[in-house]
Amino acid sequence: MLNQSSRQGPGLGQGQGQGPGPSPQGSPQVPVVVLAGFLGSGKTTLLNHLLHRSGGSRIGAVVNDFGAIEIDAMAVAGALGDSTVSLGNGCLCCAVDVSELDVYLERLAEPAAGIDVIVIEASGLAEPQELVRMVLASESPRVVYGGLVEVVDAAEFPETRRRHPEIDRHLALADLVVVNKLDRAEDGERVLSLVRSLSDRAAVVPATYGRIDPEFLFDCRPSEERIGQLSFDDLHRHDRDGQDEEDEEDGHDHAGHLHSGYDSVAFVSDVPVDPRRLMGFLDGRADGLYRIKGYVDFGPYDPRNRYAVHAVGRFLRFYPEPWAECDGNGDESRLSQLVLIGAGIDAPALLKELEACRAENDAPQADEHGMWGVLRYVQEVVAEEPEASYDYR
Repeated sequence: MLNQSSRQGPGLGQGQGQGPGPSPQGSPQVPVVVLAGFLGSGKTTLLNHLLHRSGGSRIGAVVNDFGAIEIDAMAVAGALGDSTVSLGNGCLCCAVDVSELDVYLERLAEPAAGIDVIVIEASGLAEPQELVRMVLASESPRVVYGGLVEVVDAAEFPETRRRHPEIDRHLALADLVVVNKLDRAEDGERVLSLVRSLSDRAAVVPATYGRIDPEFLFDCRPSEERIGQLSFDDLHRHDRDGQDEEDEEDGHDHAGHLHSGYDSVAFVSDVPVDPRRLMGFLDGRADGLYRIKGYVDFGPYDPRNRYAVHAVGRFLRFYPEPWAECDGNGDESRLSQLVLIGAGIDAPALLKELEACRAENDAPQADEHGMWGVLRYVQEVVAEEPEASYDYR
């Protein structure tokens, strides 16, 4: 059974897919998103937007200003309160080591804090690659890498490339590129095309005032009781009801940019998935496909567990979870449910590829080597094969 959802809420419904996976202690891991971009690109504006459109999710932030006066931290402190860790007077990648960052991440990821996602807002002079490596090297079992988001100032992009040619390398490393201030660019389409050519298969999305859909980065938790997750339409209405003052001043409604260029694809199957075929799909996943989340039934390859899937950019991890107890009739619904979120993706083609991953009815019995590709990305194996826990470009 397959269905496609274009520009609809990416939630699996009925509470499915709410988190990236459990930590070894059993509590959900908190995704850590690295927010990077050169000075003035709009990182703090984007973070503030996420704070006000989080759909009930609680965001923790590590804000890294370059300089003794922590302007960015002050800008977000009102919204975050005690969920902010402020690191001033230096670049995070130079001033803090992995163990020190772990202290901050552990504090924010404590279950008692109730934080659903952590955003590291880097200074405009930080090196994104080093920040990503620091997060990936974290020894905290409570956190998981949530992607590198590179923010680009569309109006100043040609000048930024001239002054900072390293931006080409930053774009090639990003999992998601936000082309911000698109309304101020002389030729926005040309800038978008150029950024896409410089980004290595990353999702590239346009934005004004840093407005991207929070669901693209993390699973929003509705503040009121409801089935499923916030949909793009809900967020669209929310944005119209609470437009920023800057919109009112210029007389424009930019709410329509909130979900511009986003697509989600839902795959549901009551037939088990073949692990080799799924790994072939994941290893060659399409350009612009930013997130994959959900659960997979590998049938006879592991009849005791379903596997939660968490993928962002090139990062991939599986979490085996015991199947729930059977109901009173001795029946249990074992489904594979995946949601794919991206920009500029070919939804019908992706659905066809996923359908081809289903095990054939006359397939031979599971063999002992069939799960090797999957097990390389199971967290418990990371200590033995650290290089296999992610594919960093």
